[in-house]
Amino acid sequence: MSWVILVVSGILEAVWATALGKSEGFTKLWPSIIFGVSLLASMAGLAYAMREISTGTSYAVWVGIGASLTVAYAMFTGEEPFSIVKLLLILGLVGCVVGLKLVGHE
Repeated sequence: MSWVILVVSGILEAVWATALGKSEGFTKLWPSIIFGVSLLASMAGLAYAMREISTGTSYAVWVGIGASLTVAYAMFTGEEPFSIVKLLLILGLVGCVVGLKLVGHE
């Protein structure tokens, strides 16, 4: 269950990171609210997962999921230019996250 919560928390990291950018320095109400709610939920999930998964592994997986999804979303929406190199690097990050799960003994 900790791994499921960790993955959801990583997804929420991408949500809050994207909302933070769209809040324009907290001058837009809804992106600011989405940022705050998703940040709290993401951190709570990370903290919960760290009760059973080591800190290093939890944090690396959380950041890897969040970073990958944030860049992928930005490329998908056109906010960031798409490139094959970026896609391959994102896939490499995802591969590392999967690898951490496979070699983990938790």
